[in-house]
Amino acid sequence: MSARPLPSGTPSAQGVDASGVLAFLDAVEAAGAIEPHSLMVLRHGRVVAAGWWAPYAPDRLHLLYSLSKSFTSTAAGFAVAEGLIGLDDPVISYFPELDADITDPRSRAMRVRHVASMTSGHEAETLDRARALDRDDLVRGFLLLPPDREPGTVFAYNQPATYTLAAILQRVTGRSLTAYLRPRLLDPLGFGEVAWLADRTGRELGFSGLHGTTDAIARLGQLYLDEGRWEGRRVLSPEWIAEATRAHVPTAGAMGDADRQDWDRGYGLQFWRSRHGYRGDGAYGQFCLVLPEHDAVVATTAATPDMQGLLDLVWEHLLPAFRPAPLPGPRDADAALADRLARLALPPAPGKPAPPEHPDRWRDAAFTPYGGVCADRPSLTGVTVTADGDGWTLVLAEGDDRPAARLGTGAWTVAEEPVPLAASGGWSDGDTLTADLVLLETPHRLRVTCTLADGTFTAHWATRPLHGGPLRRMRAPRGPVPPDGL
Repeated sequence: MSARPLPSGTPSAQGVDASGVLAFLDAVEAAGAIEPHSLMVLRHGRVVAAGWWAPYAPDRLHLLYSLSKSFTSTAAGFAVAEGLIGLDDPVISYFPELDADITDPRSRAMRVRHVASMTSGHEAETLDRARALDRDDLVRGFLLLPPDREPGTVFAYNQPATYTLAAILQRVTGRSLTAYLRPRLLDPLGFGEVAWLADRTGRELGFSGLHGTTDAIARLGQLYLDEGRWEGRRVLSPEWIAEATRAHVPTAGAMGDADRQDWDRGYGLQFWRSRHGYRGDGAYGQFCLVLPEHDAVVATTAATPDMQGLLDLVWEHLLPAFRPAPLPGPRDADAALADRLARLALPPAPGKPAPPEHPDRWRDAAFTPYGGVCADRPSLTGVTVTADGDGWTLVLAEGDDRPAARLGTGAWTVAEEPVPLAASGGWSDGDTLTADLVLLETPHRLRVTCTLADGTFTAHWATRPLHGGPLRRMRAPRGPVPPDGL
């Protein structure tokens, strides 16, 4: 967590109706498709609401997925200001070693602003196709894939475009994105620890993979809301803020879903326009919402396939809570909100604390994947249930790894190694044990069900991880990229 807490205030003193925030909490917890992990609301530069659904916690890093792109954009803003890159420079000019390979005129015409604004000329995501063309160098694979149209004329949400922007930044600075941002953004704003996934080349991904706290999301939003100033000091140029957050290209219908109203408002430089203000967003509900018309920032982490639904609840409940002036006191709703925020928790998985029958058969019982494969997690090859005087433990087999989860019944039990996770669950009958494993530095939850009758288990993700890999990689990166890196 940051060493310098953000300033705080009561909702009513900052013109926020706490009953609206309470209504949002009610609605998000009642929405079956949304698993909330955290919420921070800032008004007039002060935190008026902050809460984490246990077992998630304030100082826990959380995978931000594509919200990472907005941090890459911020790094580009610094590099432009320092004269290291130019938005109208040809992309190929930063990779002279590829000059002879890249012959398509549209690829050669691609500018830095085109990869920054997702207007490379490709009409669809290129990640799989670019990797197929060059597994070892995603920039080369991307540039070898001829754009369908002239760069700058069509929007397509496109991971290699952002990866290429990030690769340019890492090349011209000679540093990783986090190392470049540390003295310019992370330390001056008190971000604390962050960690970014890198690929086999050692490049941080740029388009995804950043792990940070909810507090870090809120600080980035406040910097943009204040047009690049922090505590009265200029950090980022207002010209970059304006350029990065205006709509550069129409996006209506580009995401292929008619019910995604907040994806139809245009795209900037790694920021989305919204029905209200603008935002950075990441898969499954990682949001940095900047609302200049309300002088407010909303930061969320979550696990939901219905990102539009989560935004709809923000607009429905939080937006009306922002009032033009402080609210008269005393305000019982302020106290009720503070109490509610302190007690937020995800309900533990149901189950009895011990098998109602056959307890001896469960001790050291071993289970193999149902049907010979483990759904959603093919690399899990087995589960063993062990018992000691303190309770029951699930031991998962995945290659040479044996991550273990102490089974909490009626509560979450947290373990930190080899991967941070929280477990809960129990027995529904004498033959069936079900446990939920929350991977605490990601949005993801894995449900493991063991059946004694046939000695098999199943495992299913509530939301499927987008980066893949074994469970030990389901955490913020620490140390060198492992051999099986992305």
